[in-house]
Amino acid sequence: EAEGRRKKAEEEAAREAQRQAILRAILTPEARERLANVKLVRPELARAVEDYLISLYSSGQLGGVIDDGTLRDILAEIDIRTRREIRIRFKRKGE
Repeated sequence: EAEGRRKKAEEEAAREAQRQAILRAILTPEARERLANVKLVRPELARAVEDYLISLYSSGQLGGVIDDGTLRDILAEIDIRTRREIRIRFKRKGE
């Protein structure tokens, strides 16, 4: 059982290394730094952006390297799509 867990952890580490290699290839240093900063604050947003960029790269739809400005636009678009609307309602006594 320990062998199975170790093998699974190795496979996960290899997948993550491959993801990071792709991101290094398609992002400028400034864009990578921005994505790293976003990952600290909103890891789920950073993961969604990474998945999106990797899927574009894998399908051959990526035309060149992503710079910081383009990454900001992508972050804003995915943030809007993934943000959940939060509503707070106040009930007064007697309502």
